[in-house]
Amino acid sequence: MSFVPINPRPMLQGLVGEEVIIRLKWGQTEYKGKLISTDSYMNIQLGEAEEWIDQKLSSALGSVLIRCNNVLWIQAANQNNGDTTMDG
Repeated sequence: MSFVPINPRPMLQGLVGEEVIIRLKWGQTEYKGKLISTDSYMNIQLGEAEEWIDQKLSSALGSVLIRCNNVLWIQAANQNNGDTTMDG
């Protein structure tokens, strides 16, 4: 069995306009909101964003920009099993 890398950009483009959860690398911080856009570096713009720390709502932020190198993972908010198909 060999490793085949998959480009995550098509998955991100498929989530534009959807509610997403983004976990940061640092601590237990997550952002939940509507994915507005992503660029070629995979920086992320969220609308109606909420900051959650240790699974508790910290604050409602509105529009935020998250730099790509801070992101640990991204998933659709309505996803039950934790796996996202990365077809490309």
